Amino acid sequence: MESKHRLAPNILLTLIFISTLAACVPTQTPLALALPTETSTPIQTPTVQWFPSTSTSTPRPVIIATTTPIYAPGIGETIVTDDFSDSELWNTAASDEGSISVSRNRITIAVKAPQVYMVSLRSEPLLTSFYAEISAHTALCKGGDSYGLLFRANNTASYRYALACDGTVRLERMSLSRARVIQEATPSGDVPPGSPGDVRLGVWAVGSEMRFFLNGRHQFTVSDVNLGIGSIGVFAQSASDTAMTVTFSDLIVQSVGYVSPTPTMTPSKTPVPTSTRSP
Repeated sequence: MESKHRLAPNILLTLIFISTLAACVPTQTPLALALPTETSTPIQTPTVQWFPSTSTSTPRPVIIATTTPIYAPGIGETIVTDDFSDSELWNTAASDEGSISVSRNRITIAVKAPQVYMVSLRSEPLLTSFYAEISAHTALCKGGDSYGLLFRANNTASYRYALACDGTVRLERMSLSRARVIQEATPSGDVPPGSPGDVRLGVWAVGSEMRFFLNGRHQFTVSDVNLGIGSIGVFAQSASDTAMTVTFSDLIVQSVGYVSPTPTMTPSKTPVPTSTRSP
């Protein structure tokens, strides 16, 4: 019995010690597991490429073939070249109204009074079908002052290819110093407006057909049957109350072998009406 009582306190002490240790152990809070939440996965919309990059070759320039009209066909060999070194080939003059002189490889017409018409013709050759070019330089010129080329000319009549210092070009037929208009005055960007100015005149003439050029560009075409042969010349005419001066140089005349096409009549048979008898 005594031994039992001795063990009892020991057991009690042991229990108290274990209880004390258990109280001293810190309480561990259980970790909360983060569960994945359901999220909506965005639907990816494909990007539309409106202008997708492609490997394209560099395009080559397209050349469209066009038919260029030939305004001066049939030009052949040279008939005359004149550098204005021989004054004997041209009419010269000097008066109070003006002067015409040949020197320094050009012919100069200086008009001193208003409404004065001065002309110089070359003595040879007489021309029918030809192409002629001559250069003109205006030193003093304004408004209605005019100058230009004469062709198929004689002592009483000529064709006058006239440029005015207001920027227009025209064709007239002269008869005893009276002008009959064949081509009305037409504005042209090739006509020098006033002075100083430079231009190259060209005349193509075959029979009644005549074509006119400035600086190699076609201006107009006319037809006239009155004058068929004559010499070539230059002129100047003042319209204002001041003097005008123009010089001409580098004349060349070439032959033209050309026949204008004419329409041909196509014969046709007229059907002869036939009578039919009814049965």
